[in-house]
Amino acid sequence: MRRKGVNYSKYGYIFTFPFVLAFLIFSLYPILFTAVIGFTDMQGLIPKPIHILDDPFQNFKDLFFDNASFRKSLFNTGLLWIVNFIPQIVLALLLTAWFTNKRLNIKGQGAFKVLLYMPNIITASTIAVLFSTMFAYPMGPINSLFQLMGWSDAPIYFLQDKTTARGIVAFIQFWMWYGNTMIILIAGVMGINPALFESAAIDGANGFQIFFRITLPSLRTILLFTLITSMVGGLTMFDIPQLFLLGGPDDSTLTTSMFIYGQAFRGSYLYNRAAAASMILFLIAAVLSALLFYVMRDRDAARLKKAEKKYRKSIQAAVKREV
Repeated sequence: MRRKGVNYSKYGYIFTFPFVLAFLIFSLYPILFTAVIGFTDMQGLIPKPIHILDDPFQNFKDLFFDNASFRKSLFNTGLLWIVNFIPQIVLALLLTAWFTNKRLNIKGQGAFKVLLYMPNIITASTIAVLFSTMFAYPMGPINSLFQLMGWSDAPIYFLQDKTTARGIVAFIQFWMWYGNTMIILIAGVMGINPALFESAAIDGANGFQIFFRITLPSLRTILLFTLITSMVGGLTMFDIPQLFLLGGPDDSTLTTSMFIYGQAFRGSYLYNRAAAASMILFLIAAVLSALLFYVMRDRDAARLKKAEKKYRKSIQAAVKREV
């Protein structure tokens, strides 16, 4: 007799149902609702009937053309992300090359990795208090060090200067996340076939050649993931600028997420403008992600796929001619 097989697929659907339900209620519905109210006149703490504007894109136009604070928040967000990400990825790659170099055979790698990753698990509020104390005016560790070394005769108000305030926020973001980036890159290197490194070493390749000719090309997918996640995290930067400087001085550290929060929940209750700003931020993230996918695509695979498609078309055309 033929034994009846057990179908386990239904159990997979059962186990994923709670997540799907939670996603629909707490993620998808708010996203769609936000997209809708961006085209309405919804504002004010007391609920009122919502109406679609005569010009549905009026909120978006007001943000781009009439709101200097929003444009400044976009500039600050991009600047802070670029300034912190470039040294972050460079240092993470250097540490990855150092830890994964078989010739160096670094001792105590586990302890080093834990120490370098440690800033990522410290809460943002703790880090904000720490750096506020370090750069305190007129007396703080940094001011005391500058005067002790003779670099400054009078205390410096670091947090009231636009350049230093932006630099400190960017440094905090870099310091918090370079360890996380390093761990991801090390995991990617560990997934590369060791035979490639052994063959390169036998052929006489040095460490730089192995890193730039084998390691980096093999990490394309991991680097793309790192770029996308870092870019999205940079565009939604909120906690450190908010807790550390409240967007000051003179809105020099005001990010787009802080602007959206201020429009929606800090006295104004302009939910329509906050929703429009959120959708603009979403579109920027989507466009930049698409550009990153295009720039970092596997060109050899794309050429091969194009050649295969062209070959199939030629075969089909030859068959039609024979028929």
